[in-house]
Amino acid sequence: MNIVSRQGAPPGRPALASQLTAQPDRQAAVRLSGVSKRYGSGPRAVLALDQVSLTVGVGEFVCLIGASGCGKSTLLSLVAGLDSATAGQVAVSGRVAMMFQEPGLLPWLTAAANVELALRARKVPKADRRLRTAELLTMVRLDGFGGKRPHELSGGMRQRVALARALAQDADVLVMDEPFGALDAMTRDLLHDELYRICEEQALTVLFVTHNVREAVRLGDRVVVLSSRPGRVIEEYQVPGDWVRGINTATTAALAAAITGRLREEMGRHGH
Repeated sequence: MNIVSRQGAPPGRPALASQLTAQPDRQAAVRLSGVSKRYGSGPRAVLALDQVSLTVGVGEFVCLIGASGCGKSTLLSLVAGLDSATAGQVAVSGRVAMMFQEPGLLPWLTAAANVELALRARKVPKADRRLRTAELLTMVRLDGFGGKRPHELSGGMRQRVALARALAQDADVLVMDEPFGALDAMTRDLLHDELYRICEEQALTVLFVTHNVREAVRLGDRVVVLSSRPGRVIEEYQVPGDWVRGINTATTAALAAAITGRLREEMGRHGH
């Protein structure tokens, strides 16, 4: 894997344990060391992130939660290389792909052609592109829909196409900014299953932003809580690997309640 550095001017632990770190035997896929991000200068400058240090192990699924404006999306942009830190260091092992809340599909192209764009960008030969596109659409349960245009697909299907396009980038790290936030509860739950399956099969490292605490517990190996602006890591919760993952299970609800309580405490402290 290539190591890209950018600098600026476990299972079995108690469900409610906090202040946990990534499993020490895992190689780091993403490492943020003392990262700060400031927008603007002078008295109107906004400090979005303040001295954030976070390590995500290879193959780990980490969810970020926090109040609106706490810097979650900013952190993802730094990891994806879309922006630079004001201070500190961001190190990423391998290729990064990003997925947003909106699918961002080109409406005049078919689902297959939208996925194929990412393969073209990687200069994959034409014959191989078609085969790989078909494989990716099958992977996200859209075989038979490659010829449909975005307006002919449901919201959940469009997000599946966006996921296939992200996977077409052959990324090692997938950063996801509320990718299911605009979907209904049933569709979101089905996509949780698909995403979890694909990440397990592909051994992907995922950094996932959400406002839905149960979604974070449902998907993540670890849930990281950021403070209100400026964003700092204030709490981490390891999600046990020995329970049945489900949005409405008692174990999910219990851990989600503890995390929600911590969020409310933080938001109350800042008067939000």
